[in-house]
Amino acid sequence: ISSDILNDDRLNAAIQTYLPTNYNFEIHKTIHHVRHYGSTCVALQMPEGLTLWATAISDIIERFTRAQTVIMGDVTYGACCVDDYTARALGADLLIHYGHSCLVPVDQTSIRTLYVFVEIAIDPDHICATIRTNFPALHAEFQESIIQDLDRRTNAVGKSKLQIDIEEDGHQAYQKRPTHLVLVATVQFINSLHALKDRLEKSETQEQFFDVGKSNDALDIGQRLLSNEGSRGEKKLLSQSSWHSSPYRITIPQVKPLSAGEILGCTSPKLDLNEMNGVDGIIYVGDGRFHLESIMISNPSIPAFRYDPYEKRFVREMYDHTLMRSNRNKAVEEAKQTLASVLAPKEQNEDTTSQLKGWGLILGTLGRQGSTRVLAHLRSMMASNVMPSIPILLSELSPQKIALFGPDLVTYVQTSCPRLSIDWGDAFPKPLLSPYEAAVALGKAKGWHVPSKDISQKTSRMKQGTQVQNTMEGDYPMDFYADGSLGPWTPRHGMGVKKGNSKGISNRDLLK
Repeated sequence: ISSDILNDDRLNAAIQTYLPTNYNFEIHKTIHHVRHYGSTCVALQMPEGLTLWATAISDIIERFTRAQTVIMGDVTYGACCVDDYTARALGADLLIHYGHSCLVPVDQTSIRTLYVFVEIAIDPDHICATIRTNFPALHAEFQESIIQDLDRRTNAVGKSKLQIDIEEDGHQAYQKRPTHLVLVATVQFINSLHALKDRLEKSETQEQFFDVGKSNDALDIGQRLLSNEGSRGEKKLLSQSSWHSSPYRITIPQVKPLSAGEILGCTSPKLDLNEMNGVDGIIYVGDGRFHLESIMISNPSIPAFRYDPYEKRFVREMYDHTLMRSNRNKAVEEAKQTLASVLAPKEQNEDTTSQLKGWGLILGTLGRQGSTRVLAHLRSMMASNVMPSIPILLSELSPQKIALFGPDLVTYVQTSCPRLSIDWGDAFPKPLLSPYEAAVALGKAKGWHVPSKDISQKTSRMKQGTQVQNTMEGDYPMDFYADGSLGPWTPRHGMGVKKGNSKGISNRDLLK
């Protein structure tokens, strides 16, 4: 970026006047791209939470470049909704997508695309003090004073609990190991995680903190609250004067192609559970539960906590894993029954055309949600089955829309987002499966359904100094956009794996 842009007083004054100071909309970078590539029409796409500043950004771009702007007002749920096709149809030659990571690579979009993460500055002193005030730095103390105490208070059936069961010969090492915390966030806050990690991995006394900390909120660290019922529960005062100065063990996991620490509502890492090195707790930095629920679903036995940087609240969040797994298993079983009905011998009427049933394979058309690669895999799985299927293109799903197709389609598989099936599947009159669940129903993938009492017992145990790893049995994967996903029912499966020798096959044939 040239100094003429960085030091433009009029531009800097406009940024300071019209945009919030703690939001980084990367205006200088935007102006540089528009000028450098000679863009004449710029499309702006952003989630609803950022739409408030869309007109200000539009005005700044038009004032300091020769380009016109178009604000794309359709709903944008995530990076999967990047709508380069619509932007191109509108005549735009540059699309700027705000608030999400680069899930669809810029070399695969139909027009030039610029991703702006919109990093948001948070108070590092406050979150550091909140953790040190509430969380003991030793694993054994953390389990006793935080996990077991909160579980005794809630005593909620079906909620995620972490049981401690360790042999006597590993007791001493168990007592001394530091509390192992995992830090995750949405893309706006991931840069803050690395500074927080460096700080928590060092010893820091209360006196040292006040020498370093400049935040006024840090002065009342004794009043940090920890709720054991999450955002829907009553706040309870956990501690008023404790301070844990010892270092923690901090991990910032990564699921490629996402950035380190970043999670999506459909994509989260599977964390280590073994007793000597396993994770004690997950700390999510962000507002709302949608992204956090993703990592909770993939790690049902690890307690999760949410730090809201806007309200500066720190709560423990719960998730009813038993209910979710039961509901999704019910949908899969209903889908299996429709397959069995087609396989059953026809006894009476020879003319069965009126009785013909089928599956609807829904390709999402909201931005880049739908994957033709996933659709092709679904059709290949269905090809080995007598159940007919038909592709359906839909931008957004609703029970009313599905009902219009009548009784002939008995099961639907949607490729838009697995959370549609997990969160809203029960609202639909017919089974609404994700591609992974469809693979389970068709016998192409291993299922997750295990008795609820086994969920809390998946932690591996130390026996005679050895570590016994838990198996993948019973896991519900949240790897929809992961390069290393479990199967080809996800859009990026195998992209992170180096390809072997193609033995002279052309690129065209490989693509086919």
